[in-house]
Amino acid sequence: MPNETQASILFVDDGLEILTALTRLLRSTDITVHTAISGEKGLQILEQQNIDIVVSDKNMPGMNGNEFLQKVAEQWPETVRIMLTAYTELNDVIASINSGRIWSYIKKPWDNDEFKLNIQQALSYSEVLAERSLLRHTLEQVKSKRKRNFMKFIGQSTAMQFVYDAIENCASSHASVFITGPSGTGKELAADALHKLSPRKDHPLVCLNCAAIPSDLMESEIFGHVKGAYSGAVANRDGAATLAHGGTLFLDELGEMDIGLQAKILRFIQTGTFKRVGSNKQEKVNIRFISATNREPSKAIEEGRLREDLYYRLNVISINLPPLKDRDNDACHIAQYFLNRFSDIENKVFVGLSSDAGTLINNYSWPGNVRQLENTIHSAVVMSEGPLLTEQVLARQLQLTQTQMTELLHKKSPPAQLESIPNTSSDTRNHIQHSAVNDTSSVRSLAEVERVAIEHAIAVCNDNVVKAAGLLEVSPSTLYRKVQQWQD
Repeated sequence: MPNETQASILFVDDGLEILTALTRLLRSTDITVHTAISGEKGLQILEQQNIDIVVSDKNMPGMNGNEFLQKVAEQWPETVRIMLTAYTELNDVIASINSGRIWSYIKKPWDNDEFKLNIQQALSYSEVLAERSLLRHTLEQVKSKRKRNFMKFIGQSTAMQFVYDAIENCASSHASVFITGPSGTGKELAADALHKLSPRKDHPLVCLNCAAIPSDLMESEIFGHVKGAYSGAVANRDGAATLAHGGTLFLDELGEMDIGLQAKILRFIQTGTFKRVGSNKQEKVNIRFISATNREPSKAIEEGRLREDLYYRLNVISINLPPLKDRDNDACHIAQYFLNRFSDIENKVFVGLSSDAGTLINNYSWPGNVRQLENTIHSAVVMSEGPLLTEQVLARQLQLTQTQMTELLHKKSPPAQLESIPNTSSDTRNHIQHSAVNDTSSVRSLAEVERVAIEHAIAVCNDNVVKAAGLLEVSPSTLYRKVQQWQD
């Protein structure tokens, strides 16, 4: 049985002596050789074998070489096709090359060394075709699975695809989740998505911003209090712990919570029990905890702002939200969404962004992330008239100098197309498309994407390489060669 990792070639000629001579030429190579005495026989072999190169005589009885190679081109387009031809047939052969039926030709009589060189070049070209086809198919699969929007998030960047997948994968778990990321990246949106996709979705999601509540009131906000617990406590009051029973408690900006209260939170998480302020009665609840901080956790621990044991108790699953500048072309899509929204709110008519406005949005660093972008678009809508939001208006809202605006507009970045989000809330607005730039979505190299796709397909097929090749629409020999290269 031939080695599947070897390249394969099919010689088709009605002369047995020609087939014998061609086979003998490649005897010392690692190429698996198949032969056929007619085009019809050649097609039968192609249906049964994975062939990288076909070399066919031009003049044969029955199906001639042109007809045979045309069928090969139609049914096996990735197979490299070469024609054997005499000098007098060159005009016809060149026409075959121009029509795409063949890749090249070898003249009769041939020089043995030149023949071998031509075959090696054809093999190299065959590998390029196979890799290009595999990459194209892999990228199409990735693109087809790419989410344009997710829950309340907007954006289809590669960085956000990882976030969406992480949320989906852990939403059904009861494990605590710790969300990190700069301010304005949507940590509360992530908590909302985790809750709504979880089995707890029919119970409350209670959100507490630890930075917005005075430290002397925080314990009462979380655990509640009884009447008379302190001055002003005129009645019993449920805290977030009681309100979130059966559901989810989201503690945002955890690093801003008083360090002493963090010890009580740790005990609450460990036991599921707590006491209201001013009460000696233990209460027990069933809660899933989601926490978030815009600080680097290790730095917050080092500075004494966050208890290390509390962090590790809450950080069972970690999700990091990327800053807007690392989200490829998402900024323009989000800006268009906000433009539509605030146009309605402010009773203005804006149908989209100018091309340079899209460039400016894409190239600006957005230190305040989505929150800053939202406020900028809202302000721009209020302070200008449509129908297009221009770069000059945005530059004024961002307080950019003319030099800064010019630098951002001319910042070198790969071109991309932005599909604007239609504003369907008003019949007076038209859906238009705008050009934008800077789609740097290849966070992974193509080689890495290709390897991940191949290994995933092989795993799904229980190590059946032939079946995996069928799913990926490539030759099994291509996969065998790839795997062998990775192992070497």
